[in-house]
Amino acid sequence: MSVESPRASRLEPYLSREEPAPTLLKMLVGVQLAGAREDAGLSQEQAARSLGFSAAKLSRIEAGKGRRPPTEDDVLALLKLYGTDDYEVSVLLRLLKRAGEPGWWQRYDKRLMPEWFDRLVGLQEAATTIRTFEIQYVPGLLQTADYTRAVVERGLPTAPAAEVQRRVELRMRRRELLDRADAPYLWAVVDESVLLRVLGSREVMRTQLEHLIEMARRPHVVVQIVPLDVTNASAPAIPVTYLRFGGAELPDIVYLEHIRSANFLEDRDETEEYRVVLDRLADEALSPRESLALLRSTVEQRYGASR
Repeated sequence: MSVESPRASRLEPYLSREEPAPTLLKMLVGVQLAGAREDAGLSQEQAARSLGFSAAKLSRIEAGKGRRPPTEDDVLALLKLYGTDDYEVSVLLRLLKRAGEPGWWQRYDKRLMPEWFDRLVGLQEAATTIRTFEIQYVPGLLQTADYTRAVVERGLPTAPAAEVQRRVELRMRRRELLDRADAPYLWAVVDESVLLRVLGSREVMRTQLEHLIEMARRPHVVVQIVPLDVTNASAPAIPVTYLRFGGAELPDIVYLEHIRSANFLEDRDETEEYRVVLDRLADEALSPRESLALLRSTVEQRYGASR
């Protein structure tokens, strides 16, 4: 009688999720395969060579990267090489099948969803905690539709109106994750200059800041503002998003966005550096209560009260 793998048994809850979470499930498959390989006493190079894989291919499988999950044949070959028990094989194959179900965001045109953005959205959908620092815009998950439209039009001034609208719809769909019963904990640190930079119109800004105030009242959303008079803030030069996932030994991931690309950092030493930076920023920023007060005074003094 075989003994069920504790590692595989922890995956059972993920098989019953109502909504598919392909990015999370690909990562889970990869983590399980890496664990099975290590249990078998094999390095990535040894395992890849045994099956005629490239080391890069196996590394990608174990990292859960790419738009599509690994093929069932590749996963079965790896599990056979590792001598994995039937129970774990069964769980992983079911997990792999669910990983092939498209998430809502994967139904959008690839022009709107390059691979790096596809991965970010999938990771945010799967995260239990999202920490972010913004120096130019209100964080995407906290934007209103009109503010988002202004951001898109600023970044893509020649884009057709239909494409702009599609991008706005995509971003509005993204923010719905904060309305879920199992919504992630969102901790946003924002530079005060974001509140003063007018995008769209002053009315758009007023509505956006009022929305930010409303969101900051939710128990799972924290907003902190780094005031302009904090001249020595340990702020990075680009926006940072830090993602943490619950259980199953998944690594923390740091997302660094550039103009037309992005980097994902998964090495523990690198992600820890960014965690420390975000902790320092939170210490240097106004408290959540003080930040709400600043948001309210900015709305009243700069953009006028609601009509």
